[in-house]
Amino acid sequence: MKIYSLSGPSGTGKSTSALQFAHDNEIEAIIDDGILIVNGEKVAGTSAKFEKNTLKAVRRAILEDDIHKAEILEAISSHEVKSILLIGTSDKMTKRIAARLQFGEIDEFHYVHNIRTEKEIRIAKYVREIQGKHVMPVPYRQVEQNFFKRLVQRGKEIFSSSQVKLGETTIVQPDFHQNSVYISRNVFNDVLDHLLEKQDKLAKFEIANIQTDGVPQMTIGLYLKSPVSYVVPDYLYELQKEISEEFFLHFGIEPETIHVQIKGIK
Repeated sequence: MKIYSLSGPSGTGKSTSALQFAHDNEIEAIIDDGILIVNGEKVAGTSAKFEKNTLKAVRRAILEDDIHKAEILEAISSHEVKSILLIGTSDKMTKRIAARLQFGEIDEFHYVHNIRTEKEIRIAKYVREIQGKHVMPVPYRQVEQNFFKRLVQRGKEIFSSSQVKLGETTIVQPDFHQNSVYISRNVFNDVLDHLLEKQDKLAKFEIANIQTDGVPQMTIGLYLKSPVSYVVPDYLYELQKEISEEFFLHFGIEPETIHVQIKGIK
């Protein structure tokens, strides 16, 4: 069996990328956080995200429990897996998993920063650190919702370049994630208000909506001062850029979308 490793710090989007990465590299199975996934479906194991504290979660992820390990090995055998991707926070962790399963040496090592852009990693970190959301690369229907008191919701469907469905993700908020930082919508509003009030080309503005569930998204209505003696699209582009930079400065993340609407001229 050919063994692959995909590693990177917690919250950088490894689980989000796992299904696509496995497909691109013709890898049949994935072990992520203690569960075995074959063809986009969970077939064995219990996720570390079900644990009550970080220590137990790590032990679950590295298959320290003998019964858990035996369940994974039996499923690998019954599905006749010929290649498998081990996901962990470091090479040391994926090597530990391989050793527990008596796989021998790992054939190829890959890293999240080589398969995801810096922007994608920043977004993943924001969602993890600020909102405490974790991704499982398994369908929503396969997640045991009773384990999670705070959040279980559908993630996204993953498709290949030829539009073949590879699987789905599910978003959960594990009990052991206790260090989320809540940012009120009012804080986003205050930062945006302060920036827009300084714009000498604006007579008035309306913050129509700020979506804070996930990466911030916003819709802004603008009234321009008369006379307008400049190229309006160029100004709007620069304003969007300035808003992105201001949000990155304050929150470490750029907005996913900034919709700007010209409401009139005053």
